[in-house]
Amino acid sequence: MRSITFAVLPLAFALIGAAQPSTTLPPTSAAERVRAHVTFLSSDLLEGRDTGSRGHVIAASYVVSQLQALGLKPGGEKGSWYQQVPYRRATLDGVPTIGFTSRGGSMPLTHGADVTVRPNLVTRNMKVNAGLVFVGYGISDPVLGIDDYRGVNARGKIVVAFSGTPKGLRSDVSAHLGQVKPQTAAARGAVGYVEIPANPLGNWGPLTASAARPLTNWAEGKGGSGQGRAAPLLRMSFTKATAERLFAGARQTLAATQAEAAAGRQPKGFALNGQLRVDATSKWEDFTSPNVVAVLPGTDPKLSGEYVALMGHLDHIGVRKGAKPGEDAINNGALDNASGVSTLLETARSFAASGQAPKRSLLFLAVTGEEVGLTGADYFATNPTVPLPRIAALVNLDMPLLLYPFRDVIAFGAEHSNIVKAVDEAGRAMQVSTTADPMPEQGLFTRSDHYRFVTRGVPSVFLMTGYANGGEAQWKKFLGGCYHHPCDEVGQGIDWEAAARFGELNYRIARRLADAPERPRWYADSYFGRTFGAGQPRLSR
Repeated sequence: MRSITFAVLPLAFALIGAAQPSTTLPPTSAAERVRAHVTFLSSDLLEGRDTGSRGHVIAASYVVSQLQALGLKPGGEKGSWYQQVPYRRATLDGVPTIGFTSRGGSMPLTHGADVTVRPNLVTRNMKVNAGLVFVGYGISDPVLGIDDYRGVNARGKIVVAFSGTPKGLRSDVSAHLGQVKPQTAAARGAVGYVEIPANPLGNWGPLTASAARPLTNWAEGKGGSGQGRAAPLLRMSFTKATAERLFAGARQTLAATQAEAAAGRQPKGFALNGQLRVDATSKWEDFTSPNVVAVLPGTDPKLSGEYVALMGHLDHIGVRKGAKPGEDAINNGALDNASGVSTLLETARSFAASGQAPKRSLLFLAVTGEEVGLTGADYFATNPTVPLPRIAALVNLDMPLLLYPFRDVIAFGAEHSNIVKAVDEAGRAMQVSTTADPMPEQGLFTRSDHYRFVTRGVPSVFLMTGYANGGEAQWKKFLGGCYHHPCDEVGQGIDWEAAARFGELNYRIARRLADAPERPRWYADSYFGRTFGAGQPRLSR
């Protein structure tokens, strides 16, 4: 290197100074910010953000970095930004031994051909020798006045129930009742639970596929599990021929009972003949996956101890198995749900940039495990890092379809609480209307993370872009195409201005909820309010 004399140093420094670019960066737009978030969160580097994967951990670290830069406070465990969810993946270890004894004698049943036993998350070795009872649809609900267990003793028995629910119920209520039937059986003292089709022409399904499928949920060493009281139950599937054997000699045959349901009559429960013996062992793989938890403290002396929660699931379904060489195998999840988490980040930025702190505190949740049964949200709702009764309202951001200039939003759950008033008011200020659920057959109110908070009594709403202005065609195209496929990626034609608009809408909704003098209330006639909002004041419509 040539030496530089002191005589030329001032000129050199002057030239260096002249060459420096300005340190003032041009302001970024909301559309550009959301695009940057979605691009990173749905990049191939993260390999589809599967629950428990390295890619999901990277995504969680990115979300933390963004929230920390905005000045939010950690709201997780032990003063951290995270809540580590303890997961367990259970598979069968070996082939279960199964036998059936009735008045006609004893006979072995072949696992995978006659019966399938599911692995268990809390009992490694399942040994059951029990009688069986049929309990209609297996519903016991005091709000609806339905009790399929009336006159049936299920204690110590294996419960056999029809799948689905009776006709005439609201779709969201029906979906809820269908999910809690194993818990109902456990509460009645059952040791096992089986569902069979109510329709004589129903699909019994290939048993071999369900036999090989692992079971994943959160599970703690002390025996707690996301399956709740139903966790210790023996779970099985039957072929039609096996079910017919169990009903043979009972008060009614299987065919007669199914015909009763098909005619719209409510089948009554009765004891089945015989005993079923099962000896099955599960193999466990334990791992963790983080929820991200952040808090923006409120400032009102009376209201700051309450929280308005905004939530989006950060996980997706990972890498597609069985892809051919050269095929795109990464399920990037740009719209499901990098878009929702990016909206959450933009909402947090709007609060930080507003210069006006909210009256209530805000809780920001980027949860794991939605794609494996809403398990991250369920773990937080079971083990909240803030007192659950202080969560005044929850807004869930899951898969807003940002492929068109939306003019309306679907507020799933709007009919159950007056959160919808905040949605309506925020939308009117932006010329965005609120529309009713256009696809009730999907049961979406019980299929995303907010549902785990609803069943703990928290008024909640789940927002998606609506059917107006070409939305219906876009939804049908997406659900029939890129949904849960590798083409759900950043290059599919996302409308970034629509993304920014969705972020602004959610900021306005959260601002109204946070600053309102009273917290949201369940409507008095809401099934979910009546079932889970006990002790809370409710509103007439």
